[in-house]
Amino acid sequence: MTAPWRACVGTGRIELALRRDYQESLALVQREIGFRHIRGHGLFSDGMGVYRPYEWEGERRVHHSFTYVDQIVDAYLEIGIKPFLELGFMPRELASGEQTVFWWAGNVTPPSSHREWADLVRATLTHLIDRYGIEEVRTWPIEVWNEPNLDVFWENADEAAYHHLYEVTARTVKEVDASLQVGGPAISPGSDDWMARFADFCTARDVPVDFVSRHAYTSGPVQPVPFGRYQTLEPAGRLLDQFAQPREALKGTPLGELPVHITEFNSSYRPDNAIHDTAFNAAYLAPVIAHGGEHVDSFSYWTFSDMFEEVGVPTALFHGGFGLLTHRQVKKPTFHLYAFMARTGEEVLARGEDHLVTRHPDGRVTVLAWAPVDPSGATPGPEGHTVRVFVPMRGATAYVHRSSVDEERGNAYTAWRRMGAPRSPRPAQLDLLHEAAEPARSHVQVPVRDAAVSLDLTLERHEVTLVEVCPVEDETPPWWDASRLLGGGA
Repeated sequence: MTAPWRACVGTGRIELALRRDYQESLALVQREIGFRHIRGHGLFSDGMGVYRPYEWEGERRVHHSFTYVDQIVDAYLEIGIKPFLELGFMPRELASGEQTVFWWAGNVTPPSSHREWADLVRATLTHLIDRYGIEEVRTWPIEVWNEPNLDVFWENADEAAYHHLYEVTARTVKEVDASLQVGGPAISPGSDDWMARFADFCTARDVPVDFVSRHAYTSGPVQPVPFGRYQTLEPAGRLLDQFAQPREALKGTPLGELPVHITEFNSSYRPDNAIHDTAFNAAYLAPVIAHGGEHVDSFSYWTFSDMFEEVGVPTALFHGGFGLLTHRQVKKPTFHLYAFMARTGEEVLARGEDHLVTRHPDGRVTVLAWAPVDPSGATPGPEGHTVRVFVPMRGATAYVHRSSVDEERGNAYTAWRRMGAPRSPRPAQLDLLHEAAEPARSHVQVPVRDAAVSLDLTLERHEVTLVEVCPVEDETPPWWDASRLLGGGA
């Protein structure tokens, strides 16, 4: 079973997946992290060209075209990731109004014809099943719309209109195949009462729902500057509170035991907040990644790449984008948090406020540890934070390998600032940034005492570190002699 933290990752509108640099970035993420699903907006927006009305012999008809859908899904599956289908936004010629969101103008009004909307959903799912097979498509969750509780994403945040859209959509999905998994309401933070009313609506009308979804962010009011935003942050534990909210709200209802998917989360909800580029962000989110699976079935980092244009084309390499990667595949500290998690084992030995200890089937033990942060900004956060753990280990000695990122190490953002923040780094500068983005690594051999290795880990400010410990099986030949490397001795 896929770990909840790697079950899904977010993306800019899926139309971007047609680009070569997008596919190269996602391939890198899959090699070093390996997410199971990917979710993004715009499946039905005009740039995808799916909904194509026309006139023929005096009648209005609709053609459904899947040219771009096929290219994108083919690319996803080739890279080893499955779609988490978000149904939206509204094709302009099917929309009941003209309200749009984002630089790329996704229409957020209800359909002018729910019958044609149902036809669109039916045609899309039928095509995907014909192309990829029913067993494959059954593994792709289907989410209805995005944040309908916000009037920027759903005209007037009309709850009744969303419920109607959800009902039409869910029933259509089940008509195509009863085993397809459909859910919602994909609400943003701040409208938690929506979840209970969604459950009441689905229960009263016996509307199909296989999972519930919501989003989680902890940033406060926006402080705008040109091409950027600053925001306050709540403690990271507030993200875990938001993760836990759906099950609390649905306790005792027919939906109370359904899977819960957090289909977007991050610190800030802005794609131009520099906090995303920092080591702080990695250390801030580390306890969330380590503990989030205690509350939900999946939680999806928003997003894998800075290839993201909701507020326009980015104006600099580092611009506060959501991504684990910048453009040109420069790794951010939060990328390494996920890459470290990808090297942990399935068996959890210990979990604490500042560490996670796991074991692999072959006996290797990993320790993920992180320095606490101060999200208030009142202090810079502690330096020299110590984590002490005892790692069970067989044999007489153990090999200890440590990888770290912090304000100095594994931090291309710091290097970029010291370069003078070049908006479009030259090739030689990009090479240096890629080097600066690599974690610091060290290794030692230590004794095993009483079937354990004692580790005292001192963490720098905003450090996230991964320690990998494995027993030493000494295969040194008897003739090896370090003192004779230069030909000395007898």
